[in-house]
Amino acid sequence: MNYVYPALFQPESDGGFLVTFPDIPEAITQGDDLADARASASDALGLALRGYLAHDKTLPPPSKLKAGYVNIPVEMANALKIAVIEAFRASGMSKSELARRLGKAETEARRILDPDHPTKLATLEAALKLFGKQVFVTIGDAA
Repeated sequence: MNYVYPALFQPESDGGFLVTFPDIPEAITQGDDLADARASASDALGLALRGYLAHDKTLPPPSKLKAGYVNIPVEMANALKIAVIEAFRASGMSKSELARRLGKAETEARRILDPDHPTKLATLEAALKLFGKQVFVTIGDAA
C-alpha cells in the first residue's frame, strides 16, 4: 500500500501554483507559494482518496514519476485510515467481527471504517495488524 502520487505544480499568472494529480483528477488545489501548494496538495490528495472510498470506488494506483512532476505523500493519519479501509474490504470480514477482534463496540468499528471520521493512530495500527499488515514509516527530505 503506497499512497504517494505524482503531482504537477504549474505557476499561475497571478502568482502562486496550481497543483493537479494525473492519477487522481478530483485532487486539484493551489497555494500562494511552493510550500503552501505542497501542503495543500497533500490535503487535497488525502481528501480525494477518502472520497473514492466513501463512494466505494477502488483507488487508482500511483503512476511512475515523470519529469516535471513531484511525488506527494498522503499525510500519515489519512494514509493509515485509507489502508485500514482497503484491508478491511479485501478481507471479507464483517464489521461486527472487526469490532469483536479489536475489543470494541460495533459502532466504534463503523467509525474506524468511516473515511471522514478521525481515528487515533494507535487504533488504526491495531486494525492493520488484524489484517496482517505492518506500518513502516519513511522519513525523507522535503522538496
